Amino acid sequence: MYMLHTFVLNFSSLTTALATSLLPPTVRSPTRVRELGLLEKTAELGILSKLEKNGLTLEKAEALLPKLEELGLLSLVANNQQLLINGVAPLAVEGAPLLLPVVAGALDIGPAAFFLAAAGAGGLDAYLFASGAEVPFLGLSAGAVAGLLLIPLTAVSAGVGVALGSLKN
Repeated sequence: MYMLHTFVLNFSSLTTALATSLLPPTVRSPTRVRELGLLEKTAELGILSKLEKNGLTLEKAEALLPKLEELGLLSLVANNQQLLINGVAPLAVEGAPLLLPVVAGALDIGPAAFFLAAAGAGGLDAYLFASGAEVPFLGLSAGAVAGLLLIPLTAVSAGVGVALGSLKN
């Protein structure tokens, strides 16, 4: 009985050690947001007032929530919280100091800036495929590798452009 108890304790400590060493630590996004001063930068750049100028008010944002639930997007986010917290949030938070000024400038221009970004990203990926460019040392198609970033960027940029365009009164 003593050997079984010792084995269980050792196995338990081994699995705990493996889990803590192999799994990523919980990201402290709110702390990092404060360290980077993202809220202050958002206020300085006037992003919220630019969104309101483009037609996104709190009333309209609140009205979108039932539509998002109908599409199942809120349930999708709720079911994938760990992926979002440990995967997407760190990328968004760390990239925000570079992206906030770009987004603020695009919001000044309006939906056309987002359509232009979508066309540019999609066009670049199409060019990489058409030219047959390859990633050095790997021999992989540059269009396929860059497409992992450029195709979602194209879709998101076009979606934001459509959304902002539909918000205009």
